Amino acid sequence: MKSLYKTLISLLLLFLSISAQANEVQIVDVKAHQNNDKTWTFAVTLKHADTGWDHYANEWQVIAPDNKILATRTLYHPHVNEQPFTRNTSGVKIPASMETVRIIAKDTVHGLAKTAMQVNLKTKKLTPVTLEIKKK
Repeated sequence: MKSLYKTLISLLLLFLSISAQANEVQIVDVKAHQNNDKTWTFAVTLKHADTGWDHYANEWQVIAPDNKILATRTLYHPHVNEQPFTRNTSGVKIPASMETVRIIAKDTVHGLAKTAMQVNLKTKKLTPVTLEIKKK
């Protein structure tokens, strides 16, 4: 009986942990392209359990290694029946010496997600990273 109780508690904690993370916006993919004018275009694919105007993915940002926001892409409406979805932003100015940027997304309930995607601008390699950026 004691073993069953421990198993049930463990399963409940696992379920609660997965549930909390499942409601945050996730970055599925990022495509980065440098334009002829040396600015960058980013195509970011997000996945989120949008439920309507009260809870939806509403923004993603391009962030420099020093946490400076280089670009913000605002999402003005829910994408309930369009998951995952991709949106672009272009004209992002990035210094030639900068090798990586991070993309972070947010939703209207949880704010900034805990996991971002680091993009190596030379190799285009994507690496999930945990950010410690203060939420506003």
